[in-house]
Amino acid sequence: QVQVVESGGGLVQAGGSLRLSCAVSGSIFVVNAVGWHRQAPGKQRELVAKINPDGSTNYAGSVKGRFTISRDSTKRTWNLQMNSLKPEDTAVYYCYVETGRTNYWGQGTQVTVSS
Repeated sequence: QVQVVESGGGLVQAGGSLRLSCAVSGSIFVVNAVGWHRQAPGKQRELVAKINPDGSTNYAGSVKGRFTISRDSTKRTWNLQMNSLKPEDTAVYYCYVETGRTNYWGQGTQVTVSS
């Protein structure tokens, strides 16, 4: 079927940077919007960043100016560049892929920011 695989998570100090990647493969013909969501323990999942079919982007207010979502033009991979990380950014980050048929979630990648 369709595979959505995140990578790039890890442990960083506050103020550091990480680059997450979302690789999409399988029997998929059309990818529309792709978003990054995160979920911390005891909290609901929230939208962090989204890139739309027309190339426009949306960001949560808490990450504006620090995170950037983009597409790798050479392959079906979407990235989330995270700079100036804060402890409150600690969460499992999920890639969400919208297609012409249905939507898919990746398995998530852990991001931990220590102070």
